[in-house]
Amino acid sequence: MMKRIACFALCLTTLMIPTAFASNSVLKLIGTTDLPDVSGDMDHLAIDMAGQRLFVCAEDNGTVRVIDLKTHNVLRTLKGFDTPHSILFLPDQKELYITDGSKGVKVLDSNTFDVKKTIPTTPGADSIGVDRQNHRLFAVSGGKDVKMTTSAISDIDTSKAKLLREIPINAAHVEAMALERNGSRLYVNVTDKNYLAVMDRNTGKVVAQWHIAEAKQNAPIAFDETNKRLFVVCRDPGTLVILNSESGKTVASFSTGARADEVVFDAAHRRIYVTAGEGKIYPYEEVDADHYKALDPVVSAPGAKTAVLYPDGSRLFVSVSPGEGKMGAKVLMYEVN
Repeated sequence: MMKRIACFALCLTTLMIPTAFASNSVLKLIGTTDLPDVSGDMDHLAIDMAGQRLFVCAEDNGTVRVIDLKTHNVLRTLKGFDTPHSILFLPDQKELYITDGSKGVKVLDSNTFDVKKTIPTTPGADSIGVDRQNHRLFAVSGGKDVKMTTSAISDIDTSKAKLLREIPINAAHVEAMALERNGSRLYVNVTDKNYLAVMDRNTGKVVAQWHIAEAKQNAPIAFDETNKRLFVVCRDPGTLVILNSESGKTVASFSTGARADEVVFDAAHRRIYVTAGEGKIYPYEEVDADHYKALDPVVSAPGAKTAVLYPDGSRLFVSVSPGEGKMGAKVLMYEVN
């Protein structure tokens, strides 16, 4: 009888383990780097694989933090930015391209961190899209954060650190973008007008506008080019919308977490991760191109809303914003199961 009671108690205890710590969780927390002197919002991240470094934008703090991925310690604090948003690391050139909401994109030496050049753009450079094969960086500029009623996509040649052109968008709030590797299309979230703009990168022309019917405030985006699927996250209400990248038709949609600022496609595990500022990571399984399944949410932390995936899909890094007037940011490091 006592053995049965013990067995029942053990089973009950197992059932009560939170999803974030259960053995079958898709993500396992393996490390945390505290940034106690950082307040306000954090933003996007980038990885240096060979050097085992993580670059993290502390947006409201005006700094970029460099973290050692082996020890999880902070190596450097880079200062002199307005509001750093996005980072592109170019290992062959040993350069960092950083958008910081100012009147240009900064180019830094990735070893010394000296500023080599500032590329003039429309003010307010923020989200980026990258075409490494053709040495191009696309940055969202203008918009409401710099008190402009219009925005632009600043097209930069990273082999020459030169602005090639700016493509106008008649909207005050433009967010994240995704691009084809095997084609010329650039997909841009036009948030305040609730559509996805499809641009031809060769001509600089908008070739389609796809209205997002399921929800409003479309912001983060990720792309599975193999299966021709776009993963768009809307914030009002929190919704993941999966679109056919050729037609713009909705394939599926799911409820997701509030205040998300990143969606990541994990090709190795055929999953999508939505990092929601409410304090959870929402994973979804890509069964095939037309079928998807919501998995159990993983508890993260309030303000954990931007992320980057290690290229082989083995680690997910999530930055935690302490919020306005609060101190103590951090970076959470997850093993992907």
